[in-house]
Amino acid sequence: MQSQGFSIPTVTETQLPLPLLRRGKVRDLYEVDAERLLMVATDRISAFDVVLPQPVPCKGVLLTQLSAFWFEQTSPLVPNHLLSAEIPPELVGLSGFRESLHGRVLLVRRTQPIPIECIVRGYLAGSAWREYQQLQRVAGTPLPRGLRYGSLLPEPLFTPTTKAHANHDEPISFSTMVDQVGFELAERLRTLSLRVYTHAAHYCHQHGLILADTKLEFGIATDGSLLLIDELLTPDSSRFWLAEEYERGQVPVDMDKQFVRDYLEQLGWDKQPPAPELPAEVILQTRQRYCEAFRRLVPRPLPWCCSNDTL
Repeated sequence: MQSQGFSIPTVTETQLPLPLLRRGKVRDLYEVDAERLLMVATDRISAFDVVLPQPVPCKGVLLTQLSAFWFEQTSPLVPNHLLSAEIPPELVGLSGFRESLHGRVLLVRRTQPIPIECIVRGYLAGSAWREYQQLQRVAGTPLPRGLRYGSLLPEPLFTPTTKAHANHDEPISFSTMVDQVGFELAERLRTLSLRVYTHAAHYCHQHGLILADTKLEFGIATDGSLLLIDELLTPDSSRFWLAEEYERGQVPVDMDKQFVRDYLEQLGWDKQPPAPELPAEVILQTRQRYCEAFRRLVPRPLPWCCSNDTL
């Protein structure tokens, strides 16, 4: 399939000869066997928990390759579910899909996802900024007066939310999280999330990006081990800013999905389905921002779909 106005083939939905477990906002999840799953990142894009009508060409490849990079980078800090970024050769039934799925798949260990989104914030933005303006605190933590949008927080904050497949995720306190999953697991999730964020924020700054905040997810494997799962430190799940603009004191330049959210906010959309259509220029700029984030972070060539002749 091709997205209107673009020459890059897009993938908006997959139909593989494997049991489909779930079709999420962006990823299709298939069962390989009792221990393994195949995650396929499409080019669908969502905002405010609603899938938008048009895809962003190349997005699924970028999300997959960035996640694979970060899973490798952070594996000394916390175990994760990644087994391979390739279709296993024994799945001969997928041989006819290898070209269309190239760069989009992660073979992962099967887990029971923990129904908590582990959000870590290092800078004041998004819903944290709105809460600070009203209450001068974020997730129950008082903050100094006079902070601006984009201010560096005194220390990274762990601000968990519910994980909702329908409706919207809702912020919860750490004590509510303890009530849901128990103190020991809640404390491990908070410690590991802060550890991953701190490592990634330092790496990003060395490569010209500010990692303002990120969302992490965890699951329990069949052997009882706690694993980092789903996607990791992508422009869909994180807020990246250009470091050079931030350090000049300018309004942060978003290199992530916030660009799409900002466009939709200007329309006055009520954030309920159906979502408005995105102009070709917004789709193009979104893809360019995702490609630039990849270029800065990953020490290998850009995916083919980011090459200049496809812009």
